[in-house]
Amino acid sequence: MESKTIKKTYKESNNIARSPTLQTVLMVEKFIKDNSGEYKKTEIFNKLPRKVMWQTFQVIMEYLESNLKAVYDREGYAVYIWNPEFVKRFKNKPELRWNAK
Repeated sequence: MESKTIKKTYKESNNIARSPTLQTVLMVEKFIKDNSGEYKKTEIFNKLPRKVMWQTFQVIMEYLESNLKAVYDREGYAVYIWNPEFVKRFKNKPELRWNAK
């Protein structure tokens, strides 16, 4: 019998992780969007316009990954992939189920 392990998020596995403010999430997202593919995770953390706790930064990065806004390439560089125009084009197609309310 094969057992499945469920990967916990950083916040679930680290009880000192802090919940980021919306302003902080947007700052990190904008930095990644403006510098897509240029920096690795630690470099982004060190170059942010405002200082953020590492634990908070980890929570933000997991959020951006889980919502398909940012991913890492093979070498570990953060790439911004969110494309609102693509979503607009496809969200009203009847053959696609859209769960947004």
